[in-house]
Amino acid sequence: MHTNGSSLSVAQRPNSRTDLFPPRSAVGFLLLDSSLRPIAFNAEAIRVLGYPNLLANARPADVFLAERIRECLLNREPSRQSPLVNEFRSGRRRYVCRTVSVDSDAKGRSHASIAVLLERAPVGLLPLSPVSEQFKLTRRERDALEHLLQGLSNKEIANRMSVSPNTVKAFLRLIMLKMEVTSRAAIVAKIMMTCP
Repeated sequence: MHTNGSSLSVAQRPNSRTDLFPPRSAVGFLLLDSSLRPIAFNAEAIRVLGYPNLLANARPADVFLAERIRECLLNREPSRQSPLVNEFRSGRRRYVCRTVSVDSDAKGRSHASIAVLLERAPVGLLPLSPVSEQFKLTRRERDALEHLLQGLSNKEIANRMSVSPNTVKAFLRLIMLKMEVTSRAAIVAKIMMTCP
């Protein structure tokens, strides 16, 4: 990860190709300021956002990443939850973009605001954005649906979402109403028929 000592600093342009691509990490990581500019990042974030091209020699890594964040990750429809998308494509691969707000005591423009994980979506996972839009699912309904598609029970979904099992049941009932189906299995079947 590109940081300087114990405090975070703006990532510097790597000096060589080996600096640019150290050993692979499973997850891309970005630490962004309130303007969505990268403060720190790992090599996997560069690989994911830079695919298929290598980092251009004329631009520092943080400038390159700031451009790619605006192009690939910025949510076109602003949300109260996150200014970034939940999933995106890089080449033929799908990635899940998970964001966490960072509370920082630091003052100034370049203090950490959002931590971002870029995880490759498992093969076979269905894209939920079109489904969410088609059936007008809320963010929490979509979260419950994502866990349901992973084969989790209501109790497991409740634990992952930090809600009660009854709240999960309510989310699933709302999803069923919106999809005009009557069971968990029917939700999955409807999504399979809906997705290309």
